[in-house]
Parts: sequence; structure tokens; C-alpha cells
Amino acid sequence: MTEPIRILRIIARLNIGGPAIHVTLLTEKLGAPVYHSTLVCGNIEAGEGDMQYFAEKHGVTPLLLPELGRSLNPLRDLSTIWQLYQLMREMQPQVVHTHTAKAGFVGRVAAKLAGVPVIVHTFHGHVFQGYFSPAKTKMFILLERITARLSDTVITLTEGLRRELSEEYGIARRSRITVLPLGLDLEAFARVPRQSGDFRSAHSIAPDVPLIGIVGRLVPIKNHELFLQAAVKVRERLPNACFAIIGDGELRAELEATTARLGLTDCVRFVGWVREVAPVYSDLDALVISSRNEGTPVSVIEALSARCPVVTTAVGGLPDLLDQGALGTLVPTEDVNALADAIVRTVTAPPDTTRAQQLMLDRYGIDRLVMDLDQLYRGILAKKGKL
Repeated sequence: MTEPIRILRIIARLNIGGPAIHVTLLTEKLGAPVYHSTLVCGNIEAGEGDMQYFAEKHGVTPLLLPELGRSLNPLRDLSTIWQLYQLMREMQPQVVHTHTAKAGFVGRVAAKLAGVPVIVHTFHGHVFQGYFSPAKTKMFILLERITARLSDTVITLTEGLRRELSEEYGIARRSRITVLPLGLDLEAFARVPRQSGDFRSAHSIAPDVPLIGIVGRLVPIKNHELFLQAAVKVRERLPNACFAIIGDGELRAELEATTARLGLTDCVRFVGWVREVAPVYSDLDALVISSRNEGTPVSVIEALSARCPVVTTAVGGLPDLLDQGALGTLVPTEDVNALADAIVRTVTAPPDTTRAQQLMLDRYGIDRLVMDLDQLYRGILAKKGKL
């Protein structure tokens, strides 16, 4: 029997969101006897939801490197590169696969210094729009261009993101970017019935009340204020509509104040983080994404897998994810009237989401991604004579 292929997977932190789910499932699935996978991550920042419970549920025990935080810090980053370099020299991985911007920078530099045969990075989105000042954004683009040259390939989750990275930002040539859609465990979402009533009952929301929800971190890029402004206009046409904000973060107090100022306190529920979100999608009449920028939001894939209709801003990877609007409603970003109109149409005349559900299950199942990555790793290793 041949020795297992050793993979070191690195992510900045296991905060609630798609990347944490993604790396946990890959670490679990790419395991013995064919692979030996180790997941490295940093500490969760204050106010973020922690998905350590999800890793434990899937039998994954991450190796914690506290310095591997989200924020750039030159001295700390040099220390992190050194620690990762020492770890790689000790573990001798054949593949280092990094995820998210900060881990992608320090991880790929350390891997190159350590002589790791295969270096791969996944863009789950990018931070080149709506996150930082122009000067800081230029710095991030420069760092990504440099570290792309250290990579055997860069992975994006959508064709649109590959186009952006190659043509708009010049991160890498198109031929050096591989498109591999997300891989998730969607069985629980496919099994949940529509309108089970569990989430509504837990939050005292009547079965016949139109319920619109948004799932994600309460941070500026998610643009919850647009969601609340749209809620005002939706209530003018659907007076009994209710709105659920699932998630938490730095803007919670500010958003609660905005809710009161807009006169929505009686119809908006701040739910916080929810571990089991399938019952949420079951009871929503529509899931809304109001973001200024997105990669491939897991919430949309999960919602459609549960046959919950979606209304989203046409940003980032969302047009590709929704087949340019065939699988859900896309609206211009920052257009409150268009968002409100789309929500009302979706709630009053629900679309048939049967096809969308099947496409999500076919495209984004974890087993498909495991096979794709297995072929990718083996192909690069064989090309370099390391297999």
C-alpha cells in the first residue's frame, strides 16, 4: 500500500460562514487511508461566531496557530510565516492548500520557503471592493499578484470570479486559475419540508405571516441597512410581513437602532447565530442577500437546497450562482425600490424552486468536490514527478 498523500490546509479562522464549512468538510473527506489531512487555523475575533462545534461534529481537530488572525500586522505575520515554515518542515506535506486572503499570503510564502511540492489557494471571494480604502485595496491586489506566482494553481468558485481576477485585477493569467464550485453537505436541507413551522414557533411568528430573512455577519459589506430600508417599503404593501435577521456582529447595536428609527421594531427579529439553519430556510418565504460584494454565499445554496426562494443583489459571484437570474431574483445593488419590489413579487407569487434545488444538489455536493480536488492534486503531483 502506498503512503497517504499529506495535505496541510490553512485558513485564518473558523468563523461562521462558507469557508469554515468548506475546509472542515474537505479535511474530513480527504482522510485516511488515501490522504492525511491537517487543518490549521487562527483565533476567532471578538464578536464573531465560532464554528469549532462544526469541526468537532465532523471529527476534525484543527491545529491552532493564534497569530493567524484576520488583520494584517507585519511583525506578527513574519512570526506566523516562520511558525508555518517550521510546521511544514516537520510535517513534510506534499500539498499546502490555503483559503482566504490572510492565510493565503502567509501560507503560500511559508510553503514556498519550505519547498512544498504543490501549493494551491482558493479564493472564496475577494476583498478588492467594498472592504478597505483604495490604498489598502491596492496593497492587497499587489500581495495577491505576488503570491499567485508562488501557486501551482489558484482556485475560484465561479467562472465570473475567474474573469474578475484575471481580466479586471490581473491577479493571474486565466490559464492559471481553476474553477471548482463549492462542495457542501446538503442532505439536511433537501430533507426539510417547506413551512415546517419550527422556526416560526420558536420566535412567535404566525404561520400565515409573510416571513423574509437574511443570514450572515452583521458587518458593513452585508449592507443590512438596505435590507431594513426595503422592509419599510415591503410593509407598505404587505402590512403583516415579518423580517428575521439571523447572525451577529459589530453592527448589531447600530442596526437595532436603525430598526427602531424606521419604526420596524414590532416586525423585525434579531435572532443571532443559529447552528441548525435548515428549519430557518424551511419557514422563510424568501431569503434576501443585500450585500455590496459577495463570493459564493453558502446561505443561497442552502436556501435553494431547501426550496426557499432567494432575492439577491447582483454582485460578486451571485449572478453565476443563480444562472444570471434563472434560479433566483437578482436586483441592482443599493436599489431599495428594486429590492422591495422583488421581495413582494417573490412572497406573493412564489416561484417553483424544484429545478433550483436539484441543480444545487448536483453542482455543490461535497463528494463532487472531493473527486475534483483528488484529480487536481494528483495531476500536479504527477506532473512534478512527486507521485
